[in-house]
Amino acid sequence: MSHNYDKTVEITALYEISKLLGSSLNLKSNLRGALRVLSEYLDMKRGTVALRSNNEVSIIAAHGMTEEEIKKGRYKLGEGIIGRVAKHGSPIVIPNIGEEPLFLNKTGSRKAIKKENIAFLCVPIKFKHELLGVLSVDRLFGSKGISFEKDMSLLKIIASLMAQSVKLHMEIEREREAFLEEKESLTQQLKGRYRVENIIGQSDRMQEVFEAIHRVAPSKANVILRGESGTGKELVAKAIHYMSPRAKLPFIKFNCASIPEGLLESELFGHEKGAFTGATAMRKGRFELANNGSLFLDEIGDLPLALQPKILRVLQEKEFERVGGEKTLKVDVRLIAATSRNLEELVSLGRFREDLYYRLNVIPIFLPPLRERKEDIPLLTDYFLKKYNNENHKSVKITHEVLNIFLSYEWPGNVRELENTIERLVVMASGSNITSSDLPLNIREQPIKDRYAIQIKDALPSTIQDIEKARILDALQKTGWVQAKAAKLLGITPRQIGYKMKKYNIQEVHTWVK
Repeated sequence: MSHNYDKTVEITALYEISKLLGSSLNLKSNLRGALRVLSEYLDMKRGTVALRSNNEVSIIAAHGMTEEEIKKGRYKLGEGIIGRVAKHGSPIVIPNIGEEPLFLNKTGSRKAIKKENIAFLCVPIKFKHELLGVLSVDRLFGSKGISFEKDMSLLKIIASLMAQSVKLHMEIEREREAFLEEKESLTQQLKGRYRVENIIGQSDRMQEVFEAIHRVAPSKANVILRGESGTGKELVAKAIHYMSPRAKLPFIKFNCASIPEGLLESELFGHEKGAFTGATAMRKGRFELANNGSLFLDEIGDLPLALQPKILRVLQEKEFERVGGEKTLKVDVRLIAATSRNLEELVSLGRFREDLYYRLNVIPIFLPPLRERKEDIPLLTDYFLKKYNNENHKSVKITHEVLNIFLSYEWPGNVRELENTIERLVVMASGSNITSSDLPLNIREQPIKDRYAIQIKDALPSTIQDIEKARILDALQKTGWVQAKAAKLLGITPRQIGYKMKKYNIQEVHTWVK
């Protein structure tokens, strides 16, 4: 710095520095800008800002030094001039670094300048009583015996401004790290929640599903989940995502049947501002939000035919345009689709594109209905009982009679129906045990209906056979046991009546009249 600068230049420099320090959240960039202003306005030849971290201090921003030189600027507390100021918090002035043994020149940045022409000024960067780092500058001088008081006074003001910026940055970083830790913790909780090991089922059918999940999860292949409503397709989709290399990236879910057809394209691909009435701002669609992660499209069988080619294009070309936009966007999305509908039938009816069907059907996983894995019902019942007992601060149990009814019931709503039923029973329970009288009427009466249906089914064939045999005998007797005439009377062929007579062991009976 030169002593020839006036008060106006000093004020201008301080104004520019304060403006730069608050210009962005990029601390290093802001500090470099401040050091550049020192050089431009106040004739500083070289400067550094070094911050403390544990037991050392490191240069994080500099002017007049290369990146390699900056990397070398690391000092232990108390080491060299910078290390001493960082440890004790007192400013130090070295009138001539060529005559100072404590000056280490660790960065090697002063080889081109004769050391006897350089003074080194170093001030602490303090926030209240907290020592954050060090601001140091070089200045050239031509004669000895000059005073550096004015320089030091100005540097202390600049260091104070820097301290506020550094402290703010540290607080922001601390909050950011806490947020990232919490996010990672929540992600791990979700990952734990949706592990295959936490999908309940020990039946052979579910073990097949688990094996398929383990095989497909590490790959990039598209997956389609087939199964009735309530079988746990979304749970399996999440398990595939959280067991894949994309586990820490977005998992976006979307139900194709939940949005009116006119809004589906905008929901999936996004829209530009002004694309249609009400589009007051640009909005990203589900594919864009899921970039580098996984997109779960539920009920894909309900996707309108007009929209299917655009889905096919994203899967094949990995690109699309927002509604009302011309810019082509690239995405890397793993698609996990699900449907409870018969896609093959939809294809044959022309309501689902065959090429999209084959593109989706790379790896199909079939989820069995609950009625086909009834051995899992006791496990599921126990899990849901614990869950809703905890939520409602109860300790309700079910009787063996109720469990047997559960095992006999067909569960058309599958696992979802079982869960909803148990939640309702726990919430409405007045005592500690749930009995059959507490069950919904449709579940309570189903086993009775099934029992009567079996009885009727067993009785019906024999009843029909008795009626048919009686009618054949009556026709034969009316026609004098002439089979052709009896067959004509019954509306069948002679051959058919011969077969039925043999089936029912009907033999001709002659009546003798005296």
